[in-house]
Amino acid sequence: MSKTHALKIPSPKGIASDFSRGSVLFVGTATVVIRYAGFTILTDPNFLHAGDHAHLGYGLTSRRLTNPALEIEELPPLDLCLLSHFHGDHFDRVAAERLDKDLPIITTPHATRALHAKGFRNLHSLDTWGAIDVFKGESRLRVTSMPGRHAPGPLAALLPQVMGSMLEFGMEDGMTLYSMYISGDTLLIDELKEIPRRYPDIFLGLFHLGGTKILGLLTVTMNAKQGVEAVRIIHPHTAIPIHYNDYTVFKSPLEDFQRAVEGANLPVEMVYLAHGEAYEFEVPAMQARLRAVGGS
Repeated sequence: MSKTHALKIPSPKGIASDFSRGSVLFVGTATVVIRYAGFTILTDPNFLHAGDHAHLGYGLTSRRLTNPALEIEELPPLDLCLLSHFHGDHFDRVAAERLDKDLPIITTPHATRALHAKGFRNLHSLDTWGAIDVFKGESRLRVTSMPGRHAPGPLAALLPQVMGSMLEFGMEDGMTLYSMYISGDTLLIDELKEIPRRYPDIFLGLFHLGGTKILGLLTVTMNAKQGVEAVRIIHPHTAIPIHYNDYTVFKSPLEDFQRAVEGANLPVEMVYLAHGEAYEFEVPAMQARLRAVGGS
């Protein structure tokens, strides 16, 4: 088991964390804003506009087809950024220029080196199954790096190292109250089967789809069929597809995934978000506690 690191986030005095409910705002691509237990977390910041080009390495670019639901200046105050890998459609030049260089960023070793070169100072690198505990006031968040692979076989070495993430929220000294899985830009790989063995009760899963093709040939993110199978393997209570319609290299639209879901009989609640929409959730353990207190 990899070593668990620790990070402390300053907490405003006199403001209690709300453990009973939270939200996930879909900004676009793989960018979401997660708010729960006093934490505000940004994932894979991509704020390019329609018509802009993201750099994918080796001289390859892809044109953005959509606008982000928020401009980077409209983001709420952030506690940390979670980055699945260093690619131009996940950490773009807008983020590189305008994010606070002292914002804590949890990511892969490869991305850590790239971000350090761009002047970011508060970087936390995780290998697969490595974890970091983040504390803020009475709240605790454990982020654990999940298996991920961006290309098949030996070709994976040509693309950036990628990770999924498991977010386990709770009180500072208590049990996990809410767990959230984020797939990252992974393909359907055997290592994903280990995730539900270690985490059998995942409340929410965010799945990067899109069926991204490089040079029109090499598939490097899950298409509709693979996405359905990944949801079946991870088996969260609720699943939300993201990363599906924003760039010209995305070849498997959301509609393909929706059709595949309809025929799959998945025992999972599926939620579809348009850019700018938020999924709001209640936390069963805390709702039960609140009902008990209210009825006493």
